[in-house]
Amino acid sequence: MTKAMLKTLGMAMLIALMAGGLAACEEEQGPAEEAGENIDEAMEDAGESVEEMGESIQEGAEGE
Repeated sequence: MTKAMLKTLGMAMLIALMAGGLAACEEEQGPAEEAGENIDEAMEDAGESVEEMGESIQEGAEGE
């Protein structure tokens, strides 16, 4: 095979692999992904609560 043919074959294989990877992606989430998102949301909510509590404490300290 010539160098140009190998290069073309390599590019075709790369494109095929990328297309296969995209086809494998599903719109529906599995249970592990849903659980992970629920944990992320819970941690974000907890962080916001801690931030609000810190602001309340700071406002209370400034008022004294």
